[in-house]
Amino acid sequence: MSDEESYELLGFDNVLLPVGDLGEAVAFYERAGFAVGFRFDEGGIAQLKVGGETPGILLRAEEELRQRTPPWPSPRVWLEVPDARAAARELAAAGIALLDEVFPVATGWTVEIADPWGNILGFTDYTKRPALGRRA
Repeated sequence: MSDEESYELLGFDNVLLPVGDLGEAVAFYERAGFAVGFRFDEGGIAQLKVGGETPGILLRAEEELRQRTPPWPSPRVWLEVPDARAAARELAAAGIALLDEVFPVATGWTVEIADPWGNILGFTDYTKRPALGRRA
């Protein structure tokens, strides 16, 4: 592809996650602290808000999908939070199992969870390099 034919990536639209049961998925993610942007049961989708951005996480019902543990290696979606260690405490208090203990990364700390269908989400902060975070 030549430079004249290339396209520009402008940013994320939505991240789609397949789930086996939309109602159960929405309840799980609400317990994990997500707000529902909209829910369209007839279409089998619900959108979870992520910060003040318009794009979010789109849950898409796949009726044949059964609950499973995360496949390894598995794609991950990491979301920025002010404090990943605090997020880990809140997730655990809400009954959401952590995949592992909070772990250090170059910018701060991260914790990961998996929904009942094996989708992995991480919550990461920029406490070690605040100038790179959204709250700088």
